[in-house]
Amino acid sequence: MRQFPLIWMLALLCWWQPAMADLPVLRAGVLKFGTVNWELQTIRNHQLDRVEGFQLKVVPYAGKLATTTALHGEAVDLIVNDWFWVSRQRSAGRGYGFLPYSRMNGAIMVAADSGINDLTDLKEKKVGIAGGPVDKNWLLIQALAHQQYGIDLKKKIDAVYGAPPLLAKKLQSGELDAVITFWHYAARLEAAGFRRLLDVGAVLQQLGLPADVPMVGYVFSPALNEGDPALVQAFDRAARRAKAILATRPEAWLALKPLMNADSEASFQLLKKGYQSGIPAHWGVTERQQAERLFRLLAALGGDALVGQATTLAPGTFIESIHY
Repeated sequence: MRQFPLIWMLALLCWWQPAMADLPVLRAGVLKFGTVNWELQTIRNHQLDRVEGFQLKVVPYAGKLATTTALHGEAVDLIVNDWFWVSRQRSAGRGYGFLPYSRMNGAIMVAADSGINDLTDLKEKKVGIAGGPVDKNWLLIQALAHQQYGIDLKKKIDAVYGAPPLLAKKLQSGELDAVITFWHYAARLEAAGFRRLLDVGAVLQQLGLPADVPMVGYVFSPALNEGDPALVQAFDRAARRAKAILATRPEAWLALKPLMNADSEASFQLLKKGYQSGIPAHWGVTERQQAERLFRLLAALGGDALVGQATTLAPGTFIESIHY
């Protein structure tokens, strides 16, 4: 009789293993240290993928180009990118589809005692720009500088393009006067005592655009987007459940600390707060129309290098079946 519980557990395990093996595997190609890992790991920690009938496999990559190459080559089923990229790909005949992940934007960071108080103070300064010459944060800041002050900021600054970690180090060492960078690097700099000159969300508002349209999201392969919409919807439900856990259960963050590379408690708290602030509350007709407006503005600013030959958002960029 004492052996019965053990026999029962072994039988249950034998049943569970084949059942798990039958679930479809969804391969997510993501940057090794990207913030999306926090959400994906939460899906796995709470077995939300299994609840929704699939197995999530996270495939880490060292750079953004590697993730897009993997998606093109069908080595993964989804990556994280923005809908500008999806629209450009669809215009070229690739049937990718977009779901929102975060509505967080970047910021301009300066030293606390820099004396830089508005965009005009950046003239003749050495400014680091993450993401390259057609980075969306940089394009929007240029648009605001032109609208408010009538200046071509691109011609007024000494621009230095580079990877966010390198630019952050150069700002900290005093080699740069300011850095335009992504939200999580801005949070780390803020925790280290640097000051936000301007958030890109505020830039959008001053340009008369909504500040909370999600630009970054999950991008699905044509095989899933067009061939297995039920699996895409299952992933969306799992991802939104993970967001709800991270928004309401502080203890869930403890398991994520090793992934976050936070070098202080202040950094950890700001990263957590930033992620939570970026959770999209709505994704429907209004947000898609707002995205169209933003696309037209950035297409005019970034030109072919950003959006290719398209002047409007490509039909089907946003997965039609998912609204909330």
